[in-house]
Amino acid sequence: MGATHVTVTIRNPAEPSRSWDGLFLVDTGATDCLVPRSCIEAIGLKPEGQRVYETADGRKIRMDFSRAFIEFMGDLTAGRIIIGDEGTEPLLGVTALESAGIEVDPLNQRLKKLPALRLKRLSAGTR
Repeated sequence: MGATHVTVTIRNPAEPSRSWDGLFLVDTGATDCLVPRSCIEAIGLKPEGQRVYETADGRKIRMDFSRAFIEFMGDLTAGRIIIGDEGTEPLLGVTALESAGIEVDPLNQRLKKLPALRLKRLSAGTR
């Protein structure tokens, strides 16, 4: 299966005119989004804290994070942005996808906007 990419705008909530656009890899295995440090700094965001993240190869690393507006596919959400090393590929995590009401179609390697956001889990007998 190939990779799915989408253009995303990361915007500084305190100064919405300061933004950065990038091509993000859609990563349903990642909870948060990841953006290289220089891109975060260029729009005036600073680290707000640190969390421990587990990498694809199983290593646990402590990384800085900030919060920002996240825009893609005509929708706006907000979320935690992991501040990555230079040269890292930007990642769009599952929290931003779900918050924007977007689901991944793995067969066609496309993103689909849901007709409505889910507020509750459907029971087995409900459709």
